[in-house]
Amino acid sequence: MGATFVKGRRVTVTKVLAGPCVVTQVKNMEKDGYWAVQLGFGQRRIKNITKPMQGHLKGAIKDKKAPRFLAEVRLSEEPDLAVGDKVVASDIFNAGDIVSISGTSKGKGFQGVVKRWGFAGGPRTHGQSDRERAPGSIGQGTTPGRVYKGKHMAGRMGAGQITIKNLQVVSVDPENNLVEISGSVPGARGSLLKITRTSKGELEGIQEVQAKVVEGEAPAGEVAVEGEVAAAEGGAEAPSQEAPKVEGKQNE
Repeated sequence: MGATFVKGRRVTVTKVLAGPCVVTQVKNMEKDGYWAVQLGFGQRRIKNITKPMQGHLKGAIKDKKAPRFLAEVRLSEEPDLAVGDKVVASDIFNAGDIVSISGTSKGKGFQGVVKRWGFAGGPRTHGQSDRERAPGSIGQGTTPGRVYKGKHMAGRMGAGQITIKNLQVVSVDPENNLVEISGSVPGARGSLLKITRTSKGELEGIQEVQAKVVEGEAPAGEVAVEGEVAAAEGGAEAPSQEAPKVEGKQNE
């Protein structure tokens, strides 16, 4: 994660490596009943792939390396892609587009109700030294005589499929296939994400800003990206402005 400036406002962004992806399969209406393309991402050596999978990926194997991850994208019409074609982020995303990002959240293991569900815990008074993080009552006695399904209790936390909607594309770097997205995304660093464009837009301002407002123009030493986004050169933080001078005697 990092930060950039949009319209003089400092915005938190996440840099995502989006592609290049290679087309490994094209599904059609006659044979499969719907239009779709299967995309491959990453690389792995073919000696670590089974023979059936090597046959499936034969059109995408180059230099004895095949895609590591496969994902299918459904389409509403016949695509103009063939097996072996490359799909880059700049062909799909533009600055200002609204996207949804899906991924696997960080696993946190077995956790109690205070961390997992935000319970307040029991009181510390009157000698209740062992009730501070306890769940308390979990049901009734004779009726119904059981615990209802779905009761919030301790258990495994995280490592689930999470989708964050209404994020905005801040910039697209076609040379390095990097996409800067406003806010945070699910999962740990290096995990696999699925980016879905929900609507097109222009970068007139971030919808949900989770950063402080910087009044005035952005500091010097920044480069404008596509006329809308300003980012510090070399990925460094923006230089701080000098404090204004105050005339008269200052308090010691």
